Amino acid sequence: MPRCSAVAPGAGRSEECASLVGVPSWSVPRAVARSIVRGDVTRARRVTGFCLAVAGLPLVTVLLLTASEQLALGSVLLVYLLGVVVVSAVGGLLPGLVSAAVSFALANWFFTPPFHTLTVDGRDALVELVVFAGVALVVAATVEIAARDRLRYQRDLDEHEARARELAGEDRARAALRASVGHDLRTPLASTKAAVSSLRQSDVAWPEPVRAQLLATIEDSTDRLTRVVANLLDMTRLRSDAVTARLTPVALDEVVSRAVLTEHRASVAVLVADDLPLVLVDPGLLERVVENLVENAVRFTPAGERVELHAASVPAPDDAPEDAASWVELRVVDRGPGIAPERWAQVFTAFQRLDDRDSGSHVGLGLAIAQGFTEAMGAEITPSRTPGGGLTMTLRLPAAGR
Repeated sequence: MPRCSAVAPGAGRSEECASLVGVPSWSVPRAVARSIVRGDVTRARRVTGFCLAVAGLPLVTVLLLTASEQLALGSVLLVYLLGVVVVSAVGGLLPGLVSAAVSFALANWFFTPPFHTLTVDGRDALVELVVFAGVALVVAATVEIAARDRLRYQRDLDEHEARARELAGEDRARAALRASVGHDLRTPLASTKAAVSSLRQSDVAWPEPVRAQLLATIEDSTDRLTRVVANLLDMTRLRSDAVTARLTPVALDEVVSRAVLTEHRASVAVLVADDLPLVLVDPGLLERVVENLVENAVRFTPAGERVELHAASVPAPDDAPEDAASWVELRVVDRGPGIAPERWAQVFTAFQRLDDRDSGSHVGLGLAIAQGFTEAMGAEITPSRTPGGGLTMTLRLPAAGR
């Protein structure tokens, strides 16, 4: 019988013990006994075992009666023992015990003198019946133990295979991460080095437009490298639960303006009014969320199109805090190819790229970080289709109580 130690719920309990959590102490032995008797077989197999014991053994008895004059009691008991093995293998321990009892009664009633009574005339017949009963019980228990061992081995094998597949997937993800991060780190570094080396050539007098272009390359490459490192550090903070949101009432238009101040100005149209309710967020985290959402939207927006940022006050959902009279929605709208709805959940997976294009510092962390920071602030972020084509990211932020 399994023993349940006094540990915290879910901390290392066996399956038998886990099933007894919350059961009164006086009923634990009964529950464990029930688990042992029923075994690890399905209800259908258990019912089939009972049917074999109740209907199959009487049929075997009829066949044995036709040849009873040529068979000794020992031979009859061996046939019944075979039936016990079959029933135990099919239905488990309890049907096996029933088949052993039924076999004992049938052998005693029909094949042991005096016939058609439960009395036994003769010591040899009594010994044979007693030995048969003991062997039948041992066989039923042995078959049940073997079946349990086989099922346990199969479960362990399935768990090991699942773990092996999981580790293989993690290895592939790590390999892809190393290749992705290595590429996204080397590319801006190579551009920066090439531009700096060109500017340092003392024997070349670069025209002013060329110098300005080389300096712009250095600045752009440095910004891309900074974004890659910042995303890696942010993901490390999220993975280690080191993100702490310091909520304070702030104006959404100010945070959005800072997020798009230095980047993507020509590709973004900010349509955020300055009279919206203040939002209760962490300004730094929200700025990073908006930066990543805008960067992702710009990446997939075709040339000639602009990413649009809209904001509006909406009623608070039913599960919102009582002091949140309303929420503010910030929608980041792009006109790119969009994403199929069944793949929306994948965009928030770390190191996930749903496109095959190389677009600078794109290690597949931006949206994962945006979702992590959003949840840390008690806000929500959901994707949806843009009318006419594209993807819209909606950021729902709680308004500050007044």
